[in-house]
Amino acid sequence: MQATSYTFDPETRSGSVLLDDGTPVPFDAAAFDAGGLRLLRVGQRVRIRIEGEGDARRVVFVTLQTFEDPGA
Repeated sequence: MQATSYTFDPETRSGSVLLDDGTPVPFDAAAFDAGGLRLLRVGQRVRIRIEGEGDARRVVFVTLQTFEDPGA
């Protein structure tokens, strides 16, 4: 699933993303670390994995969205 980074605190390595429908979903340091990132800027497109539903929904994996060249 794709989203856009919305908030990020480099000290706690936690923040939130916005789903394409505008819904904010939080992530913690474990989700950030799982994606192998060192830094995240607000507004970057990211690829995420979500678990749970409703108020318990949270991001468990976040990494940068990469674009593949269809002609490659």
